[in-house]
Amino acid sequence: MSKHDKSYKKLFSHPKMVEDLLRGFVHEDWIEELEFSTLETVKDSFVSDNLKERHDDIIWRARWGSDWLYIYILLEFQSTIDQFMAVRLMVYIGLLYQYLIKIEKLKKDDRLPPVLPIVIYNGTERWDAAKELNKLIADGPKALSKYRPRLRYLLIDEGSFGE
Repeated sequence: MSKHDKSYKKLFSHPKMVEDLLRGFVHEDWIEELEFSTLETVKDSFVSDNLKERHDDIIWRARWGSDWLYIYILLEFQSTIDQFMAVRLMVYIGLLYQYLIKIEKLKKDDRLPPVLPIVIYNGTERWDAAKELNKLIADGPKALSKYRPRLRYLLIDEGSFGE
């Protein structure tokens, strides 16, 4: 973990900073329906079946609208470009879902919660990695397209913003 990662992790360990991040960078109507007073952190590292630990940096959840639907916000801090970030995030989200199922927060008829994956990038080069997993998968027979996993992440590239 770089010194920047530690600073970001400390900064975004505060609910108000997460609220400001979401209000400032996620320009979608559902953000206004989030109950920011319910923001709470979730376990931030998961062990996969092959016992390799994965660190997601920070995971938050918040109540959304009038339902008890939870939005999991995954923050992944980067100082270098990772061309396969979408794959990494898919793994993290899969491990999060396995964790939720394992701790029996989800019952047979429950559905998995939606996830908003966010990458905060502070490197000097502009981010040019695919933001959609689909862009990383080679074309195959047309009939296979319905089996392609879909994932997109929100990129906040600090260098692309002015002072």
